[in-house]
Amino acid sequence: MSILTPPRADDDRRTPDQPVRPERERIFRRRGSGDFSKPTLGGLIGRYALLLLVLVLVIGPFVWQLSTSFKGPQENIYSFPPNLIPREPTLGNYSTVADIVPVYLYAWHSLLVSLGTVVSNVVLATFAGYALGCMRFRGKWIVMAILLSTLLFPGEVTVTSNFLTIRALGLADTLWGVFLPGAISAMNVLLIATACRMIPKDVLDAATVDGATTWQRIRHIVWPNIRGMVSVVAIFAFIGAWDDYLWPLIVLSDPAKYTLTVGMAYLNSSFSVDPRLIAAGTMIALVPIVIMFSFTQRFFFKGVQEGAIKG
Repeated sequence: MSILTPPRADDDRRTPDQPVRPERERIFRRRGSGDFSKPTLGGLIGRYALLLLVLVLVIGPFVWQLSTSFKGPQENIYSFPPNLIPREPTLGNYSTVADIVPVYLYAWHSLLVSLGTVVSNVVLATFAGYALGCMRFRGKWIVMAILLSTLLFPGEVTVTSNFLTIRALGLADTLWGVFLPGAISAMNVLLIATACRMIPKDVLDAATVDGATTWQRIRHIVWPNIRGMVSVVAIFAFIGAWDDYLWPLIVLSDPAKYTLTVGMAYLNSSFSVDPRLIAAGTMIALVPIVIMFSFTQRFFFKGVQEGAIKG
């Protein structure tokens, strides 16, 4: 006599055509597991805690400055814990900065210098990097040694010689004098040369045999493979030119020709009693960098991984 047992509630009653849900993969390994590619639960919590700490240290000052720029004169900006949401938000700090200091004119000067620096570094570093990375000529390693030696000296060492050169050219107290020393960087040339060295020489030799000119090799073979590195060069050149303070301060003497960094120093000395105005000026100076990175981050993060050679 057989005993019939009632079906349990957790019996699998799926039809044969019903798909089976895959088991959700854990992001940490269990105790005793041999999968060392995943952290333990304690290690995962520690990583996220460290990441949160780094996030607070990096983003915290920016958030505090942004909050301070919108606070009114009656709010206490030094309260603890800090009040990041203004009680009475206002745009008066930005309008005050624009009325007293020609901050937008200074920003325009910085933008001109930065865009010129980006264009010159991208064009000149691409050609120079192609020559060092793909071409064969005598004295190539001597040129590489000279470029590497320039990286051993800080920029302050060459300030005097650069200023004497700019003054001899008649470019003192001009934006051209601010732009010219940063038109090409040895580091950018070496970065592009390293990217060009990764291109197979057989492809370049085949293009030469087929009658391709130097410009055609650069345009159709070299450029598609170094776009990622070029985007890195462009971003670093823009940020370096935009944030430069010492060189514009030395070259420029007319306040009407100041760049934004020099103008911000004047703002800091004039309104040291009101950090709200300094925070507003800082936010104005930060906007172009955020816009630049927003438009180029796709190339910055993904362009380096593009290794396909396009004809």
